[in-house]
Amino acid sequence: MFESVLRMIALTRKELLAILKDPRSRITLFVPPIIQCLIFGYAATFDLSNVPYAAYDQDRSAASQQLLARLDGSGVFRRIGNIDSPAAMTQAIDNGRALLVLQIAPDFERRLQAGEQADVQVVADGRNSNTAGVAMGYVSTIVATFNGDWRSGHGGATPTVQPTLRAWYNANLETRWNMIPALIGTLTMMQTVMLTALSVAREREQGTFDQLQVTPLRPAEIIVGKTVPSMLVGAVQATNVLLVAQLWFHIPFQGSFLVLYAGLVLFLLAAVGLGLFVSSVAQTMQQAMLYTFIVMMPFMLLSGLTTPISSMPQVLQDFTLINPLRYAIDIAHRVYLEGAGLDRLGPDLLPLAAIGVVALTGASWMFQRRLG
Repeated sequence: MFESVLRMIALTRKELLAILKDPRSRITLFVPPIIQCLIFGYAATFDLSNVPYAAYDQDRSAASQQLLARLDGSGVFRRIGNIDSPAAMTQAIDNGRALLVLQIAPDFERRLQAGEQADVQVVADGRNSNTAGVAMGYVSTIVATFNGDWRSGHGGATPTVQPTLRAWYNANLETRWNMIPALIGTLTMMQTVMLTALSVAREREQGTFDQLQVTPLRPAEIIVGKTVPSMLVGAVQATNVLLVAQLWFHIPFQGSFLVLYAGLVLFLLAAVGLGLFVSSVAQTMQQAMLYTFIVMMPFMLLSGLTTPISSMPQVLQDFTLINPLRYAIDIAHRVYLEGAGLDRLGPDLLPLAAIGVVALTGASWMFQRRLG
């Protein structure tokens, strides 16, 4: 038993040296995740902070100016100019200068003073449907606030029910708070699966894989020796993303690091099992990279990273039950933002453990068949 452990430690050391001694491998493993994390944090966001809009104010009254001033002072909208015709409105949208055009009717103030409904038309560029929808939601909020202030300031009837909105775990509804913790699992899985798949393919291309088979190493020891280095590298990459989230983006961590890393270990076991499965099929490094991409794309799209799983068709929702990334993202969100403990993570940890056992068992079986 002791000799077996020594052999596995020696193989693990050999794998780590093969990864870390190559400068290109070091750069590939550690720099891209940090860069991707920064890109996702700044660019891949649904929050808007600089929405160009044009004002088509046909009323030109004090009330219409107050409404436009609300938009200009919101910190979200940037007025590119005032237009005076429907043709200019069409041109502003068509050439992409304005995402929105706010058209205020000629009798806007008169209707407000009479207690009647005053129309404001918002024309949006639907070529980017998501951005347009978010921007129109912002406009609706500003208009609703303007309505309440106008009624209270001019003696109008106030609403009997005044909703007070509060978002738990992300008070300002920042996309970055949702995206960056999710990258702890996403980027870690990408690199771990790729690293595990390439390690075996590299051995085959270099001709050293056959040499492993004539050593005293048993098939199970080879599998462990290939698994442990990938898990260690994956844990380091997850830590890098965690540090970027806390030290760069200052996203407050509410939970326990022990709980987060306990879930991460189960997730890494599943990811390594998936990588070993790919490596048992691929013969070359090029094939390993291609197969990894084919496997990872559906897992990422069906993980809930960008699209809520509840919004997917039922067939795809059922498929996500075997996706380890789904559970990893949920664990990261709940531990990081909610502060959930192990007692509340059972619905994520148990399926993740089952996926890891099945993935490692199946990959080991295929791997040993190839060794035989």
